[in-house]
Amino acid sequence: MIVLEAVYHRIGLNWSYAYNESTVHIRLRTKRSNVAEVQLVCGDKYDWDKYNESIAMERFASDGLFDYWQAAISPLFRRVVYYFALHEEAGETVYFLEKGFFDSPPTIQYEGLFDFPYLNPEDVHSPPEWVKEAVFYQIFPERFAKGDPSIDPEGVLEWGGVPSPTNFFGGDLQGVLDHLDYLAELGINAIYFNPLFAATTNHKYDTSDYMLVDPHFGTNEKLKELVEACHARGIRVLLDGVFNHCGHTFPPFVDVQQNGSASRYADWFHIKEGPLMVENGIPNYATFGFEPIMPKLNTGNEEVKAYLLEVGRYWIGELGLDGWRLDVANEVDRQFWREFRREMKKVNPDAYLLGEIMHDAMPWLQGDQFDAVMNYPFTNILLDFFARRRTDAIQFAQSINAQLASFPQQVTEAAFNLLGSHDTVRLLTLCGGNKRLMKLAVLFQLTFQGAPCIYYGDEIGLDGEHDPYNRKCMEWNPAKQDHDLLGFFRRLIAMRKAHPALRGSGLHFLTAAGHPQLLAYERRDERDRFLLLLNNDEATCSVIVQSGGLNGMWQDAGSDADIKADEETMQVVLPGFGYVILQAKADSVTGAIRLSANSDLVQAEHSSL
Repeated sequence: MIVLEAVYHRIGLNWSYAYNESTVHIRLRTKRSNVAEVQLVCGDKYDWDKYNESIAMERFASDGLFDYWQAAISPLFRRVVYYFALHEEAGETVYFLEKGFFDSPPTIQYEGLFDFPYLNPEDVHSPPEWVKEAVFYQIFPERFAKGDPSIDPEGVLEWGGVPSPTNFFGGDLQGVLDHLDYLAELGINAIYFNPLFAATTNHKYDTSDYMLVDPHFGTNEKLKELVEACHARGIRVLLDGVFNHCGHTFPPFVDVQQNGSASRYADWFHIKEGPLMVENGIPNYATFGFEPIMPKLNTGNEEVKAYLLEVGRYWIGELGLDGWRLDVANEVDRQFWREFRREMKKVNPDAYLLGEIMHDAMPWLQGDQFDAVMNYPFTNILLDFFARRRTDAIQFAQSINAQLASFPQQVTEAAFNLLGSHDTVRLLTLCGGNKRLMKLAVLFQLTFQGAPCIYYGDEIGLDGEHDPYNRKCMEWNPAKQDHDLLGFFRRLIAMRKAHPALRGSGLHFLTAAGHPQLLAYERRDERDRFLLLLNNDEATCSVIVQSGGLNGMWQDAGSDADIKADEETMQVVLPGFGYVILQAKADSVTGAIRLSANSDLVQAEHSSL
């Protein structure tokens, strides 16, 4: 019997949306393993005879509770009304319309159906295409590389010392320029810089001048030189926009400190009555957290808005900047972001607008604000499985599937997928120093859709607990770098860039009974097909791969496993925390791939686990 309480659909958001200027994606949720087939019945709301079709929906994802179905349609007249026909194995069929559930299809085709009114090109959420091909590298400027000692801060320490919240080591823009070849050889084609503008701290999130590069990093001209050098190598550049708050040395805030409510800038901030003060650690003015040196800007004030929009336009236009990463984005009013997007896209339609939001960000991802957000939910799914050891492979796959179902496809394609940043414990440290375990997490990140981001130094084995220890100086002494790890990153990035299947949407998980920590998944497109097996356990794992006749149909595209194949099957013996990447030869492997372990054969059909 079909469980109607689990069936869900609505117009808009991630359920019914324009994927591009000619395609609409329609999705439906049902109880897991409860519905055998779903038909999407659709047509034109003004004349059903001029356009109608019935499409078999694909079950594209499953989590612990639900199956998620999707169909892509191209309405002949750019508008469509529709309903669902849900079929159970036992023969029951239920028809789901906007006005409810019925035992028979509607007799009047237009009455009570779901309605996608019109596919207006202006309403399509279209993140920049280049982001789908991007591999980002995050640089914390004060700690990446030192190139010009003449601009060092006072009291600068010797490179490589123990970091603290307040010390300086002299990283600068020239240092980045000096190491662009290193980044290009790694395979990086996009850089995200932590703040570069004038500020008092080593992290620079307390901006004092939004129009001036911090003198300890260089000059505005040096930043322009750096961006041009990046572009010459095919590397895009993202700057950190700190528009939620400023620093206590920002001139308008200095004026408020001096003149109180009489200051012409008093309404630039959120201030309670009386002079500015901090009592029991709580400022009487809004701040980032409870940090007195970071007063929150009032983006509802027209002067503040005009000022920040000019800042955004200036750097996008002056430098040919490729976008902004926007700090504490969820605490800024969304109307400001709507105006910010319009202004930035006027200057550079391909600018990537990336919000820092660590939770469900759907309200910001409807095409009127951000192109994407920093995908911390993805981060935590991976860390819970690989590093924290809290979940098994099935739970991991279900969590990834649930996230895929939570957002429109183009949002997932442009998501900023990170495993660590200046705000988190280093990946190697979270993995307990286990480099093999770390490789597994990176392997999934680099073979998943969206734009992966590498936090500087992860690729050569930097470790570190929370701030300030996750902000160590980059290690440039080759004798102290982990070259095995560096080679792994280079190979995986090169493979990702060479094969669109490894960054596209074709993802299917598989299971093998008896191996709860074996993560198996398929990545494929019209050209390539890959099977990846990741043993997220210290014990050896042996798996039989069957795909309808092997006979040399697979090739080892990268592994640390022992592989034995005959004409029928292939045995893969994965060491503890081992992996294998198998690539099909041309179109030689067709149909469903099967895995077996302990004589228990399990067939994986799409994403159903």
